[in-house]
Amino acid sequence: MDYIELVCVVKSENTEEINGILIAELSEIGYESFDESNDGVKAYIQDKLFDFEKVKELQVNFLSSCIIDLSWKLIKSENWNEKWEKNFEPISVDNRCTIRAPFHINMPKTEYEIIIEPKMSFGTGHHETTYLMVKSMLNIEFTGMDVLDMGCGTGILAILASLKGAKNITAIDIDEWAYQNSIENVEKNNCSNISVFQGDAELIKNKSFDIILANINRNILLNDLVNYSNSLKDNGLLLLSGIYETDLEKIKEEAQNQNLVFKYFDSKNNWVAASFRKVK
Repeated sequence: MDYIELVCVVKSENTEEINGILIAELSEIGYESFDESNDGVKAYIQDKLFDFEKVKELQVNFLSSCIIDLSWKLIKSENWNEKWEKNFEPISVDNRCTIRAPFHINMPKTEYEIIIEPKMSFGTGHHETTYLMVKSMLNIEFTGMDVLDMGCGTGILAILASLKGAKNITAIDIDEWAYQNSIENVEKNNCSNISVFQGDAELIKNKSFDIILANINRNILLNDLVNYSNSLKDNGLLLLSGIYETDLEKIKEEAQNQNLVFKYFDSKNNWVAASFRKVK
């Protein structure tokens, strides 16, 4: 599968804030992975889904107050491994969980270690949303739980749930690349209790979980909260991310409509992870 690399060079004193807006809005129109720097953002989308006019519309509608130089190029699928290996650095979350690639060696030992093959799938821990989800999960009891990782990306959250003692884990992503990458990463981490599927929230109808993890985007979360609530056991936990602090009130309002009680949130660079409990 070939991808387009969209290069957004931001010329602003608030590059970090602009980067965040770019990532959020590009996610809404199909971009899957991002490489953020002090100069701006590189974003990646399947070649067949690329529409440069949509990108220019985003610039007019959301970012007209700053200057952003846009360019793009086609990257053939066989070049991805080399590209991501060059850019993927290991990270540690709260000194308890290390996320590394197979080629990283002599890493400091932590309580949990996750090996991620750094391909196109979103979720290596570098983005704030994945980092926040991992951080929150470190303080949640998973032993013996039935868990759903919705929008699993690389499978990183499902893998951590397995390492923390979850009983059965279902990982779902609509993207074929993410689906295949999750299967590969599940095998690399020897997690035999994770089942990976390609699809959307339709796959969880008539299924029930103790914990649902959903790191997606605002619109999909709002649309699928009813499905998450229907599939959560009483007193079950929903942990979600992919939203800004400014989105949280809208998420809380819809969650309340679905018998999901807000518990807490954590934030990093305006991104949020939030927790809800299912009530009868």
